[in-house]
Amino acid sequence: MEHIKCLIIGSGPAGYTAAIYAARANMAPVMYMGLQPGGQLTITNDVENFPGYPDGIMGPEMMEDLKKQATRFGTDIRYGIATAVDFSVHPRKITIDETIELTADSVIIATGASAKWLGIPSEAKLNGSGVSACAVCDGFFYRGQEVAIVGAGDTAAEEATYLANLCSKVTMIVRKSEMKASKIMQQRVLDNPKIEVLFDTVTDEILGEHAVEGVRVKNVLTHETREIALTGFFVAIGHEPNSKIFQPYLHHDEQGYLKTIPGTSKTNIDGVFACGDVQDYTYRQAVTAAGTGCMAALDAERYLAAMGIH
Repeated sequence: MEHIKCLIIGSGPAGYTAAIYAARANMAPVMYMGLQPGGQLTITNDVENFPGYPDGIMGPEMMEDLKKQATRFGTDIRYGIATAVDFSVHPRKITIDETIELTADSVIIATGASAKWLGIPSEAKLNGSGVSACAVCDGFFYRGQEVAIVGAGDTAAEEATYLANLCSKVTMIVRKSEMKASKIMQQRVLDNPKIEVLFDTVTDEILGEHAVEGVRVKNVLTHETREIALTGFFVAIGHEPNSKIFQPYLHHDEQGYLKTIPGTSKTNIDGVFACGDVQDYTYRQAVTAAGTGCMAALDAERYLAAMGIH
């Protein structure tokens, strides 16, 4: 059974940053990239809000840069998915691809979160070409244009308000006759003259061959359909943290986000650290993920030193 000093589970900005710091600290990190190597940024076209890229950069290209940087310092980057863990034993035990068993002195979890989607074919086809799950990431590209957002919770209400500051009109598509968002967020949406809320409405189809050109919506009470011309379609029905295999051992909230000790990346299990979107319900940005990746590597380094593991 292979033994690893510092195991990083998951890639993306958090995992790669953790790998860079861990490798530079001679922690001999091994990274398993997970189901979506590079994380959510691999399905993002233009990234313009990450510091250091004045002209912006394509999401996949940025992840490749981070991968090269982690490799340069000696990170052992491997394909594979963590399918089971046993954090009740020390060293910690991890199973990769249901067959490979490893032990690790320290574990950094950077498995991220996955956006929930509507599940219609046009949504997948136009993802990155007008369809997005992050208004803060991509809203800038739709300045002065008409867009739609689907969702009814606080996140959807916040993102609709954010988009209204940039776009000429925001159509908010809400399945039920009322929103789930808090009263104050609902009021902000309803009071905004640039936001039109369509209650009792679902998305029938996103229109456009190569880019979003509009959306066809259906009223669930009257079954009436209509088409709305727009250039951007935002999905804000929530994210799901990729934390299921860790939940029997690690403290988490009701949505599955891993809990860390405030101001650190430490979980309730010694030597196990969490960073990036798997523990961040609030911000979910590449730059904040990278920051917590740095924290996780530094916390892991101090843990190993305190344990006398060199």
